[in-house]
Amino acid sequence: MNVTPIMFLIVCPCLFLAGLIDSMAGGGGLISLPAFMIAGLSPHLAIATNKLSSTCGTTLTTARFMKNKLINVKLAIPSVIAAIMGSSLGAHLSMGMSEHILQTIMMIILPVAAFVVLNRRLFHDNGNEEIKLDIRTIIVATLSAFVIGMYDGMYGPGTGTFLIIAFTVFAYLGIKSANAQAKVINLTTNITALVIFLMYGLPVIPLGLAGAACSMIGNYIGSGLVMSRGSKIVKPAIIGVLIVLFIRILFERLGII
Repeated sequence: MNVTPIMFLIVCPCLFLAGLIDSMAGGGGLISLPAFMIAGLSPHLAIATNKLSSTCGTTLTTARFMKNKLINVKLAIPSVIAAIMGSSLGAHLSMGMSEHILQTIMMIILPVAAFVVLNRRLFHDNGNEEIKLDIRTIIVATLSAFVIGMYDGMYGPGTGTFLIIAFTVFAYLGIKSANAQAKVINLTTNITALVIFLMYGLPVIPLGLAGAACSMIGNYIGSGLVMSRGSKIVKPAIIGVLIVLFIRILFERLGII
């Protein structure tokens, strides 16, 4: 398709903001995907091009977390496998599930998730970023990845946010480590989808690469804020993502978007 300068002016600042938010709390797709569609891409092209940009940004954030030893590979491997299996199952289930039912479920889950994040007893940074790799942690993290991966296959928006919450609340990971482990899963599923999209030639490469550059800058700044400020920056960002996701689903239910 014909790419115009105005398309870059729309996409680039939005992708920077999306990368910034995504690196801190997940949910960057709530900003980046609409940006590509506003720029004039069809839904299929927007999804594919957004995957190109988000994969590059997530790669940078994951690499930075790994460099700072926040990612435990032994925990990441079973979590990634479980997430891929859950995502595949979710994709199949979505074909037989009414979108109305899924939206109703999400309208219930989102306020509960917000309550959990705001509850200091449930969602708190234990201050220890060294992961205690025992059977319980592996099982809880793997099950969380499977269940949320299933959601990713069925619906998708906010997957990274839900992973951070689950790893923090149920697997007792510190917020920085939870964010890092979530990024590994996001990166794996992003790469898998991107390879498929590239095989079909769907991404708009020039626009996707420009968006990727802006996303990487946002991801770099955001991941730095996570490592330096931890829960002080992550909690408000997660609440913001949950609110935006709730509003989006509400508007979908009302037929506004």
